[in-house]
Amino acid sequence: MKPAKLHSSSNPDPVDIHVGGRVRLRRTLLSMSQEKLASALGITFQQVQKYENGTNRVGASRLFHIAKVLKVPVSFFFEGYNNMSDDSAQVAETQEGIEASDMLNKKETVDLVRAYYTIEDPIVRKKFLEMIKTFAKTQA
Repeated sequence: MKPAKLHSSSNPDPVDIHVGGRVRLRRTLLSMSQEKLASALGITFQQVQKYENGTNRVGASRLFHIAKVLKVPVSFFFEGYNNMSDDSAQVAETQEGIEASDMLNKKETVDLVRAYYTIEDPIVRKKFLEMIKTFAKTQA
């Protein structure tokens, strides 16, 4: 068994990065500012920034309160994270997760998802998705 590696603020733990990215994703999807989340938690928005960047770990009780404010189960923050034993594979996976998280955190992406779900007819919504996929393939 390998000894646990210590992570510094300049080298945050991949789990903390993932959890922070999921906090940011959910907050953004709810159109909630860092200030509003911070106020609901009784902390500063700088602390929320540090959580979202993974530079500060989120304690269990704080994560529980964040989940309540963001109206998701605690497990939401760990979805998509695969704790692998091979450090290099884990770093690569974490980097891919960060890139995907960056894409999901763009205002353009959030606006697109919101607009998509305002289409009430599920058949029209599905056809719209198929159209976007077809268009994306022609661009690749």
